[in-house]
Amino acid sequence: MTLYQILSLVGVGGIMGAMWKYSFNFMKELRTENQAQKLGIQALLRAQMITEFNYWSEKGFCPIWARQNFENLWIQYETLGQNGVMSDIHKKFLDLPIKEKEAS
Repeated sequence: MTLYQILSLVGVGGIMGAMWKYSFNFMKELRTENQAQKLGIQALLRAQMITEFNYWSEKGFCPIWARQNFENLWIQYETLGQNGVMSDIHKKFLDLPIKEKEAS
């Protein structure tokens, strides 16, 4: 093997190593960014569900459209994982009567 061939292999190896390191770091940053986005979306969904729960709990009932909206939020939230905190609120929300209580 000539000196030129050896230097060429070393150069190609160095370039390949640099490319691998760059792609590894890029993927690590991408995973971190995706995790941050996931947690941010989850926080927004949780805040909205808590707001909805508080609003309708104070009224003492929940119309069907609000229940459907809450359930849609819940499905998306649950898909993101780690939903133990909201399970109780979800159950309580579904326990709300659908119609407003009639005045006595």
